[in-house]
Amino acid sequence: MIDVFSLLGHGFLVVLTPTNLFFCLVGAVLGTLIGVLPGLGPVATISLLLPATFALEPTTAIIMLAGIYYGAQYGGSTTAILVNIPGESTSVVTALDGYKMAQQGRAGEALAIAAIGSFLAGCFGTVVVAVAGPPLAGFAQRFASPEYFSLMVLGLISAIVLANGSVIRAIAMILLGLLIGMVGIDVNSGQSRLTFGMPELYDGVSFVAAAMGLFGVAEVICNLEDGIQRGLNAGRIGSLMPSRAVMRAVRWAVVRGTLLGTAFGILPGGGATVASFSAYALEKRVAKDSTRFGRGAPEGVAAPESANNAAAQTSFVPLLTLGIPTSATMALMVGALILHGITPGPTVITRQPDLFWGLIASMFVGNVMLIIINLPMIGIWVRLLLVPYRLLFLLILVISSIGIYSVNNSPFDLYLTIGFGILGYLLRKLDAEPAPLLMGFVLGPMMEENFRRSLIISRGDPLVFLQRPISLVLLVMSLALLITVAMPAIRRRREEVFQE
Repeated sequence: MIDVFSLLGHGFLVVLTPTNLFFCLVGAVLGTLIGVLPGLGPVATISLLLPATFALEPTTAIIMLAGIYYGAQYGGSTTAILVNIPGESTSVVTALDGYKMAQQGRAGEALAIAAIGSFLAGCFGTVVVAVAGPPLAGFAQRFASPEYFSLMVLGLISAIVLANGSVIRAIAMILLGLLIGMVGIDVNSGQSRLTFGMPELYDGVSFVAAAMGLFGVAEVICNLEDGIQRGLNAGRIGSLMPSRAVMRAVRWAVVRGTLLGTAFGILPGGGATVASFSAYALEKRVAKDSTRFGRGAPEGVAAPESANNAAAQTSFVPLLTLGIPTSATMALMVGALILHGITPGPTVITRQPDLFWGLIASMFVGNVMLIIINLPMIGIWVRLLLVPYRLLFLLILVISSIGIYSVNNSPFDLYLTIGFGILGYLLRKLDAEPAPLLMGFVLGPMMEENFRRSLIISRGDPLVFLQRPISLVLLVMSLALLITVAMPAIRRRREEVFQE
């Protein structure tokens, strides 16, 4: 534990440099902004900003991108409470009781509960990352190619189980992502695969183009089609200081939401959205009077806001220690690390200590920044909803196009982005989530590499995956998850939960 504190001290020295501190603030402000604005989210925003990070040091870039992710959890609650417009998917359930509180003249109270719960949960999640990271990375040092392959199989199957909507569509998306990830030159044979004779595809499909098209461009098209209308209907915000009675009432909701969010953040396929919905459902279950929910119950704000912030922080544990993304946003983080020449996994702690401990320290600093930024600037954030979307989407597309072209100075990447944007739009119309596709695209090349390496080491014996205890346990867990999906009773219950 003493080592953890001394290493955290080193992390604070890293993040408190003027450059890193500035970009931590930039990430927090941008995260709040895109959390407030409907139609933008951390996945789309991070994909749009990936090209801009090339001019930054890897540690600075990851600190900024991480700030955008957990900052969006704060910002999404502001408009969810004040104008019943969840800026981020994790704030959908916050709107149920938060907006009712605003209508009752308790908007300030709801905003304060959301901010305090988010701050406490975010700090706890950061402590979990600091404490659990090194031991888990040490355990991961025992992993060889079979274990990594089995772990990635578990991550993809978890993404299928927790994906919203049809299981068949989720499987199809992962398989499509794996297929796209195979494009390029085969490392072992040196033969081109799925390139259709195009030299531009010999190095594989551009991650930036795929991510930006599937999430950034597709999101813009969908918002233009839906014709987002914004209006300010919030009344007087009121006092930002909740009473002692209210704080006593929500304290256990904050604790339960924090613990649940911490678990969902670490689990493959989990994430902040699933955590917030689960925390709200749990509060309704344990409440003495569940009829209060949906009518302005403070616990209905405290629990999901604590859960989504805790999950946003702890989702960095499997990313930094095992190299496994637990959500689409974390898949983008993997891409960002790879673009900067860093291989995610247990070696990050030993080879990139400034990045690992600087990122953890930046989460503490970022959470303090966010609670200072959000409450005094509520009026400014809400008035941003008046900006016409016809102006926003033009700005988004111009900036993203410049960014995509600047990565490789290749017009082909722009064509790829347009193609993936159309694909992302079609997938949304078919109720197929693009997030599993991105997970498959990111994990596919690593899965193939570890699979083939395992067979080479074992001289072609496929039983190598079952003969190693850790690999066997991971595959058994994967099989158990598949069985739960296949069982009709559980499948019906799953569909009921997502429908609710």
